[in-house]
This record gives sequence, structure tokens and C-alpha cells, in this order.
Amino acid sequence: MQPETHESETVNLLIPALFVEYERDDSSAALPAKSFSQASSFFSIIFFLNLCCPFNSMGEVSVAYTNGVMPARLNKVVLAYSGGLDTSVIVPWLREKYGCEVVCFTADVGQGVMELDGLEAKAKASGACQLVVKDLRDEFVEDYVFPCLRAGAIYERKYLLGTSMARPVIAKAMVDVAKEVGADAVAHGCTGKGNDQVRFELTFFALNPKLRVIAPWREWDITGREDAIEYAKRHNVPVPVTKKSIYSRDRNIWHLSHEGDVLEDPANEPKKDMFMLSVDPEDAPNQPEYVEIEVVSGLPVAVNGKKLSPASLLDKLNEIGGKHGIGRVDMVENRLVGMKSRGVYETPGGTILFTAARELESLTLDRETIQVKDSLALKYAELVYAGRWFDPLREAMDGFMEKITAKTTGTVTLKLYKGSVTVTGRKSPNSLYRQDISSFENGDVYNQADAAGFIHLYGLPTRVRAMLEQGI
Repeated sequence: MQPETHESETVNLLIPALFVEYERDDSSAALPAKSFSQASSFFSIIFFLNLCCPFNSMGEVSVAYTNGVMPARLNKVVLAYSGGLDTSVIVPWLREKYGCEVVCFTADVGQGVMELDGLEAKAKASGACQLVVKDLRDEFVEDYVFPCLRAGAIYERKYLLGTSMARPVIAKAMVDVAKEVGADAVAHGCTGKGNDQVRFELTFFALNPKLRVIAPWREWDITGREDAIEYAKRHNVPVPVTKKSIYSRDRNIWHLSHEGDVLEDPANEPKKDMFMLSVDPEDAPNQPEYVEIEVVSGLPVAVNGKKLSPASLLDKLNEIGGKHGIGRVDMVENRLVGMKSRGVYETPGGTILFTAARELESLTLDRETIQVKDSLALKYAELVYAGRWFDPLREAMDGFMEKITAKTTGTVTLKLYKGSVTVTGRKSPNSLYRQDISSFENGDVYNQADAAGFIHLYGLPTRVRAMLEQGI
């Protein structure tokens, strides 16, 4: 969000009357030698200022800026910081352009210990005044992942929204940190072509519209990785990178995404060594593994009979699913900003949970409820993908999903084998499935003879249309 600008802006430099005692009077007496020297220095300064910053008609100094825009000075900025190339060079850039202190913020959303090692030293070496790290794993899973799971939110038939869900929890924490440290702005390293810039900034707008938002990729002259590397070298930023093209990855406890490099051509098969969370299904164990998921009111609570915290449960299923090559998705998706992009995702634990949750719903929800829920799930996923997590609509839909899944309690048994997830059993105390009714044998509740009257009435529109067409 940029401040309002005009065709030209001026900054007024108030020049103290240091030489007022030498102001000329009616006499024409010459100045003493010492006074003459001081006056000469004064006029030299004026001459220099006049060359660089011409005076306007009011005797004020007019300073020209690129595109007529003077960057507003900031006190302190909270930067979403990963320690990678982009966010590392943003630190000195913010200090140079806005004359501000930079507080780097890193959220632990389950991206792995290796990505967090040495971040504080790297941030301070880049020029940050401090690094704030917050463990958001349980909050992320409990307040963001599980609601999406309960809603059945999947974007464009495949994407389980791993990155989309993580951005609002990170942005929310940034707003909190900004309040704690007294920052008047927040910044992110998202490019102007991606979805994440929208997700971050809509969260900032929703939670603290007074914060100024800085998006360097939409402002600076750095046009790509090569420029960023050169900038890092000039400013002694310790970024261990090469100019060789690599994948762009985003990892959290829910998934790992891969973009770029050979994936930019949708005709190319992903390289086998690209994957990090899951083994190649061809190399997975030759024996299947069975896993039981317990769900209470639409939310998973246990694996194989063992109660676990939300984050621990997901960690466990990632380990089990990854071993069997579960949860790989290769898709071309429609980005929010209009273009198409190709992404490859690994979501082993999430794929297991989605399969279990949907299967249990088939036992506990009636047909009309399932149909309405599935239709709303599409909109829910669209809102999350578009960064509108804190919209009243999504929050209202969340209340609906919580209500209709209140009876979705039970267990689902799944067989994992070489990349596939197969449901082998399901049970629930709230099951709408009745064996005595569904059996082909006659029973007291369902009389097969009643079907004739139902079919006669249900098929009435079909009969009337046929009669009209045949002139009957």
C-alpha cells in the first residue's frame, strides 16, 4: 500500500540564522577578515544547496526524488523473514530507503529445524535489529488446517491449500509482533506475480488497517535472482546461494510445494530427486500398512488408538504416509492474479486425513447435507486460496461446517500401499447406515412393495413429458 503522491514533492530545510550578526546594514563598512571567512563558508553552502536542491519562491529547499516521490520515513518495520535470498536483501534495502529499524519475524509452522538454524545470526548480519521466532505449529493445525479439513476445502479438485492456510496465521502473528515492538509497518518478500502478496496483505488489512504495508518486489529495481545476488554481495549479506536455477519451495507441517526449474514446462515429468516428504511409490514397501483414524465431530483426534495433539497427529501421519508415497499431486492451477502456474505438492498426512473425513461423512450425513456441504466447500476453498481467511463469509461458513459435522464421530481404517489410500472399514455411533434396512431381505421398516408407489410419483414428470412428445 503506497502513500498518496503528487507530481512533485518538496522537503523544507529550515536554515538557521547562523550569520545574522553579519547582515548588511546601511553602512558600507567591510567585514572583518574572520567574519568574511565565515560568510564565505556560508555562501558556499548556499551555492551547493542551490545546485542540488533549488530554492523555491518561499526560500525553502526543493528536493527532487525519483518519479517525484519522497519515501516516507518509518520508525520500525516487521519483515516476514525466512533467511533466504529475497528476504535477506530486503533488510538492508528497507534500512536504506526508509531509514528504519528492521525486526525480522520467522514463524515456525513446521518447515523443519534446518530452515530455522542460524537465522538470528544471519538476520543481524543483514542489518536487522532483532529476530523474533514464534512456534505456531499447534495454532496452525488446530485453527487453520483442521477447519479446512472439516469443511472439505480443496482448490480446483486437487490442491489441499497448504500454502494458502499458512499465510494468514503468519500474517496474524506479524500484526501481533508489530504491536509488541512498536512497529508502524510490515513487509513481505512476495513477488508481484504470486498469490501470497494478496494473502498477506488482506490479513494485514483485516487485523490492523493502520499498518503500512511494504512489498519490495513491487518497488525496487531488482528484477530477478541475479540482481538480488549482486545486491547481497554489495551489502555483505550472508546468503549461501548460487546463480544456478533451483526449485521454489514452501514447506510447513501440512505440505511441501515445488515450483520453478523444469516444472515451468508442464510437459516435463518431475525429477525423482525433487521430492522430499514422500518416497517414490515404486520404491515404497511391498507390504501394505493399515492405519486407523479416529474422528470426533469432524476433527481427527487419534491415530491407531493413540490420542495426539493436532501437530503431533499430523507429524505421525506424514511419517507413515510419506513412507508409502502417499499424497503427491502434480497440477496446473489458476492463480488469483489471473495466470496459470504449475505446482507439485506433497501432502502425505493431509491426504490420509481427507480420505478418512470424507468417508466418515458418508456414514453420518444425509444426501442433501452432503450435497450442500460439497457445494459450500468449493466456495470455502476459494476464499482460503484468495487470502480471505478473516472474511465474515468464511467465518460464517465455518460455523455451518461445525454444526453439520457435530455427529461426524467414529473411526476409519485405511490401507496404504504404493501411493494409494484405500478405505477398508468405517464405523460410527451416529451412523445412518442400518444393515437391517439396507439388506436385500424384507424387514419391518422397509417394505419393497412400497417402491412401486414411490416410482410412480417420482417418475411422473418423465411420463408427462413423454406423453406430450408422443401426442398422448
